[in-house]
Amino acid sequence: MTLSRTTGPRLVGELTYSEINAAMNARSVLCLPLGSMEQHGPHLPLNTDSIVADGLARRIAARWATPHDTWLLPLLPIGLSPEHAWAPGTMSLSLTSMADYLRNWGREIARALPARNLLLVNGHGGNRGILDAVMHELRDDFGLNACTLHLGALMSPACDSGMPEVHGGNDETSVMLALAPELVRHERIALLRQPPDAQAVRDRILDPGVAWPWSSGDKSIADQGITGDPAAASAAHGLAIVERIVEGADATLRQLVAIGDATGLGGT
Repeated sequence: MTLSRTTGPRLVGELTYSEINAAMNARSVLCLPLGSMEQHGPHLPLNTDSIVADGLARRIAARWATPHDTWLLPLLPIGLSPEHAWAPGTMSLSLTSMADYLRNWGREIARALPARNLLLVNGHGGNRGILDAVMHELRDDFGLNACTLHLGALMSPACDSGMPEVHGGNDETSVMLALAPELVRHERIALLRQPPDAQAVRDRILDPGVAWPWSSGDKSIADQGITGDPAAASAAHGLAIVERIVEGADATLRQLVAIGDATGLGGT
C-alpha cells in the first residue's frame, strides 16, 4: 500500500504574479516544508526528512484547502544536522546561517505575498530548537502568524518502555515505505544487528531536563546511525501515520487562523 505523490495541493509557485492578490489574502495559510540532508542508516536515503516534510505538507495543503485556504511553498531541503556530521553525505547549515535563512524567508514571504498565516512543516528533529526561537522573530519582525508541526514528535511520541523511535526506525521507515517505497533499501535493514541501549537513548537524547551534544555515530545510542528498530516497518503502518497527521492538522490550522484573527496578524 503506497500513497500517490500527486494529491493536488495549490502551489504558490504555479501562480503568475498577476494572480497572487486575487488568489489569497491575509487569512490564507502558507505551508512551508523543511527537511534535511543527512544520514538515515544503510536503508534510507539522505533526503528522507525532506521527502517526509514535503509529502506531508502537500497532503495537508491539499486536504485543508477548504476550509483553511492552504497554499504550498517550496521545500527548504537543508537544515541543522551537526549530530549526523560523522557520516558521508550529511550536509548542514551553521546555526547562524540557518537563523539568517529562516529570517530571510520570513522577510520575503511578508514582502511578496498577502498571506500572514504560516504553518512550518518540519521533517527534521534537529531543526526544532531554532524554529521554536525564530518563530518569535517571524512574528515580531515580519508580522507573520506562525506555528510549527514537528513531524518526528507526531510520528513517534516519546514512550517509557521499549526502544525509542528517534531516527530511521519503524515509524520513519514505514512512512517512507508509504511515500517513496522505491527509495527504501529494505534488504539492508538486516545489516542492523546491534540495537542501541534504550536507556542510554532516553538519557542522552530524550531527557527533557538535560540536553547533550549527542551524535548518531555514538554506538551506545545508534546502530549504523539508526536509533529505533525498522525491522517491522510496513507501508500500511506508514499510511496510518500519514493519515493521522494530516487529519490532525485541522485542529492546528484552526487554532493558527484563530490566533491570527485575534491578534490582527492574519487579517480579519
